[in-house]
Amino acid sequence: MTNRIFAIQELIRSGPDAAKVDAFFAKKGRTFPVVEGPHATFVWRGEAEGVTLRHWIFGLESDSSLARVPNTDLWYLTLDIPHGSRVEYKFELHRHGGNQWIEDPRNPNRARDPFGANSVLQGEGYEVPDWVSPDEDARPGILEPFSFHSKTFDARRYGSIYLPARFRKTRQYPLVVVHDGSDYVNFASMRIILDNLIHRLEIPDMIVAFTDSPDRLREYANDERHAKFLTEELLADLTGRLPIIDRPQARCLMGASFGAVAAFSTAVRYPDVWGRLLLQSGSFAFTDIGTRNRRGPLFDRVVEFVNTVRQDPTAVSERVFMSCGVYESLIYENRSLVPLLDATGMQVKFVEARDGHNWENWRDRLREGLSWLFPGPLMFVYE
Repeated sequence: MTNRIFAIQELIRSGPDAAKVDAFFAKKGRTFPVVEGPHATFVWRGEAEGVTLRHWIFGLESDSSLARVPNTDLWYLTLDIPHGSRVEYKFELHRHGGNQWIEDPRNPNRARDPFGANSVLQGEGYEVPDWVSPDEDARPGILEPFSFHSKTFDARRYGSIYLPARFRKTRQYPLVVVHDGSDYVNFASMRIILDNLIHRLEIPDMIVAFTDSPDRLREYANDERHAKFLTEELLADLTGRLPIIDRPQARCLMGASFGAVAAFSTAVRYPDVWGRLLLQSGSFAFTDIGTRNRRGPLFDRVVEFVNTVRQDPTAVSERVFMSCGVYESLIYENRSLVPLLDATGMQVKFVEARDGHNWENWRDRLREGLSWLFPGPLMFVYE
């Protein structure tokens, strides 16, 4: 046990009282959770009938209970967390006959998503990348709203277009189309990352279309209408009014979770149109025996699609970057897909991280993914 974690054990052995617990928390430099080497100790202080750690690590008991230090209102739980891990969590408090989920009040690290926020354990070896924060030397690109009427959906579709800081109508640019675009901007800092990576010459100047769907779980789950909308309508609209390079190698589809399924299924329906794919934590559910899937009816069309791809994999793009967290339930499916795609002749790069199914995991992989698919002048030097 390290010194920091040992302090709690020493507190227990010393017959703690309120003053000793106060001193434990007041010690200069102490942060929470207490992390030292492979050990992480989660701590909560307050009256309760019980305290449970709710985390998002698939395969580890998700309702681990904190132990109460006798004769105090201090609760703790020590877990072994591999080097470089990043874990999102909450505390569940059991008191007054009810339950309440809260963020860790002693941990300032937060991750936000469309449903709220979680506390974040940053294990030893993990650091927030410096390229996800605004750089005063990087000139910011422009984010402009766009909309047009889709004949396929008979509805108005909305999104935003990123134009690089040095945008010129006389130049031509690669195009990246992003599923769940608003979430990538709001929760994965993608606009800032584009500014920084372009400034550092790690990717070329590019045009990025951030798109959203009003019915993503249905539309992203291998919907032929969505593929037609992207390829025959959105791509045609953008190339008709923006200086976009008219080659598959300069066109990329990307997305996370169901968005990755939408990107890949569109490329399958329109082979050799989208020469680059960036697929993050794809919900690539499939069955080895039979057709019934364990993830519920929302995945039926996904399972049908992935089963078909696995039976007869063919090259539909040139380069495919895939990433997934080892703490996700989808890690098996993503690992299984990699050799199948690679065997078709497509160039496939797969990256794993000690993280879960969340926006900051996807944020942290953007630099490697974008620079591998579209290496800038600096990256060409090292290829």
